[in-house]
Amino acid sequence: MRRFFTPGWLGLHLIAIVLIGIFLLAGWWQLTRAQDGNLQSWAYVIEWPMFAIFVIAMWVRMVRDELRGKTEGPGTVVPERAAPRVEIDDEDDEELAAYNRRLARLNDESARH
Repeated sequence: MRRFFTPGWLGLHLIAIVLIGIFLLAGWWQLTRAQDGNLQSWAYVIEWPMFAIFVIAMWVRMVRDELRGKTEGPGTVVPERAAPRVEIDDEDDEELAAYNRRLARLNDESARH
């Protein structure tokens, strides 16, 4: 459990607590406005606590992932297959041959990046 007391985790805990507090206070504020007759505020009375619940859910998920040892990053990496090369007889047209060589060079350069 000491891993949850590192500076990074303490920052996340603090952010979660602050956000939950802000969202609940905003919901309370909207409730007082709705009780004074502002009909639009009734929607916000529901919305702000939902934001707080979302923060709690994400915090729980992050803690569970840390306890399970999940790491961030892509899942299974599938290697790319090289496209089949078709040999074209372009000896008859020198301009076409130069154009095809240029395209092949550009393709090789883009494959390296």
